[in-house]
Amino acid sequence: MSLIHPTAIIDPKAELDSSVSVGPYTVIGPNVRIGARTEIGPHVVIDGHTTIGEDNKIFQFASLGAIPQDKKYSGEPTKLIIGNGNTIREFVTFNLGTVTGIGETRVGDDNWIMAYVHLAHDCVVGNHTIFANNASLAGHVTIGDYVVLGGYTLVFQFCQIGDYAMTAFAAGVHKDVPPYVMASGYRAEPAGLNTEGMRRRGFSPEQIAHVKEIYKLIYRQGLTLDEAKEKVLETIAKAPELAVFKKFFEHSSRGIIR
Repeated sequence: MSLIHPTAIIDPKAELDSSVSVGPYTVIGPNVRIGARTEIGPHVVIDGHTTIGEDNKIFQFASLGAIPQDKKYSGEPTKLIIGNGNTIREFVTFNLGTVTGIGETRVGDDNWIMAYVHLAHDCVVGNHTIFANNASLAGHVTIGDYVVLGGYTLVFQFCQIGDYAMTAFAAGVHKDVPPYVMASGYRAEPAGLNTEGMRRRGFSPEQIAHVKEIYKLIYRQGLTLDEAKEKVLETIAKAPELAVFKKFFEHSSRGIIR
């Protein structure tokens, strides 16, 4: 209990590991569970059916597990689930899921979430992502692993951003962004491949060349989207780094930026 500041208000029904630290004036609701070594700063509010894993660092003024900004929400016991090793900075807001969606909002492991980021209901965020300041996801958005969102990026409902993709400052993502692709612009358009990000993640020149071949199929050969998808799916067996395109196309519902 020495790790809990005396001014923090923690509901007796909340479940906190004994190694969790909680700063001054933080409020934690009855249906919250928090794993080992997670650090919670001052003036944080954690509510709803929220589960937070181990080794997270949550900074002051964050709001996690509040009800969704959805007029159809009627108090159902939907969830927010946060994994391990995440950094969640000041004024971040993560909402619960909805029964009209998947019933939960999910955040994976080792994500770096900067100030004022918003995750709406039913979003799914993978692992090892970076969300720069003021990036915002509307409801039902899916973000893959190792994605980087530039500051003030806005993502429209039901969009998907594939693994290793990247958005520029103030990008407006209104359709799906394929894996490895960079997106920029008020109505986001493809701006090449995130080759620097791939190199930093240990991709070899040969692996990057394979991804460039896929980019050419989608964007450089004048194919329709269906034709491009067919050729991509024929190609992905040649290299494991291309397998992410299969998962991406299986879950793509809004079309892709082109």
